[in-house]
Amino acid sequence: MTWTTDNKKNLMLFAGRAHPELAQAVSDELGVHLTPQTARDFANGEIFVRFEESVRGSDAFVLQSCPYPMNQWVMETLIMIDALKRGSAKRITAIIPFYPYARQDKKHRGREPISARLIADLFKTAGADRIVTVDLHTDQIQGFFDGPVDHMHAQGQLAEYVRNKYGTENICVVSPDAGRVKVGEKWADSLDGAPLAFVHKTRDPDVPNQIKSNRVVGDVDGKTCVLIDDMIDTGGTIAGAVSVLKDAGAGDVIIATTHGVFSDPAAERLANCGAVEVIATDTLPIPEEKRFENLTVLSIAPLLAQTIMEVFKNGSVTSLFDGVA
Repeated sequence: MTWTTDNKKNLMLFAGRAHPELAQAVSDELGVHLTPQTARDFANGEIFVRFEESVRGSDAFVLQSCPYPMNQWVMETLIMIDALKRGSAKRITAIIPFYPYARQDKKHRGREPISARLIADLFKTAGADRIVTVDLHTDQIQGFFDGPVDHMHAQGQLAEYVRNKYGTENICVVSPDAGRVKVGEKWADSLDGAPLAFVHKTRDPDVPNQIKSNRVVGDVDGKTCVLIDDMIDTGGTIAGAVSVLKDAGAGDVIIATTHGVFSDPAAERLANCGAVEVIATDTLPIPEEKRFENLTVLSIAPLLAQTIMEVFKNGSVTSLFDGVA
């Protein structure tokens, strides 16, 4: 008997239920259909997933955003990965645009968890071979996962939008705190060496989502300020930073963020904080009730699709950074 083998790799794209619009956009960019599946919740909250096509030997890519309620979507992702592993997928890549629990990346005091590490361990245990994510809260999270992590950046897309709409002649890049000055430097470089400033702030470790912006370090007088951050949750910090910039004599203030978490009352705060525009990507779904007049949402789908294709072809993901690393 003569046996023949087909070593051609098979890319299969799977999507959780958290952000179907992004999943469809990535599917359209790739020209690869979303693998049909059955997914439902039992009365007690348990999640059931079954894929309707064979996944044996496939190069499987699982796309899942983690908006509220985050824990539900994390669990669904783990179950999907487990189902692929037990279905004999050859390689499983978890595409997690917004990494869950990213703010809990270290112990501030005793008897606290490092939840970002726990999430990485859960993905690995479930069967993920690789993680793709966008703009981690801190770079060190890459080291929590025992396997390749492709840390993509939305800065190129956001900065290009700012450049095309506002130019670079009178731009000043502003970091919301001293800890993100390095990110601010990359932004400044991408905007023709724009000057850089940052907002000094204080945080109460006992009170979540409450940060006090104190003063601006740097010259922002009369400048169009691009206030950058990786995520906006309730919007209190960024709204406070806009106020401080205005008090320091700044002209127009533009807010640019990758992850629009927009927990209440973020939409109201951002709409009324004095910024001329808030620019975010769609790594997380932003429902209509949380959208406001000066909000612009850019699609992250092209970047994710390109990353998936480079991983599938064993190409260079670094080439997609466009100078951002």
